[in-house]
Amino acid sequence: MNHRNLSQYHHLENSQHQSVDGLLTLFTKANHDLTTIQNKLEREFQQVYPDNANPMKLVSRIKKVQDEMSTLKEQCRELLAAKQDLIDKARGTLVGNRSLLQRLQLSTGVPIISDSDDPSYASFNQVIDEWTTQVRSRTEDENLESGEDINQMLFSAIVHGN
Repeated sequence: MNHRNLSQYHHLENSQHQSVDGLLTLFTKANHDLTTIQNKLEREFQQVYPDNANPMKLVSRIKKVQDEMSTLKEQCRELLAAKQDLIDKARGTLVGNRSLLQRLQLSTGVPIISDSDDPSYASFNQVIDEWTTQVRSRTEDENLESGEDINQMLFSAIVHGN
């Protein structure tokens, strides 16, 4: 490489370094300006919206709640499914035990207690009936089939009602 080419190379390299340095300076200044604007907006919001009603923070909190909503919905579905399973098993056990008790009463000659005279059985059925009525009134749909999952109706009413 001759002296002239070497001089041009150094000049080009120096020019590139100056351009890069200029860009870095521009980005540093832009970053500083944006930080200054953010701080100024936060101070203004604190003055205009006291008591932590800063719109920027509220939007951030709303976004966080929206992001967590799908997780909460899934956890509610799992909880309601487990609750429905518990209710179904309790009903099956109670009806089964009641049937065994009635057979035992028949075999020993003791009079069978009717459903309405059995306080535990009547109370259990009353709780289930009240729950069904409450859920149906919440969903405002009285035409639901009795076999429909009562917990799914409640979940739908809660999630879609909010």
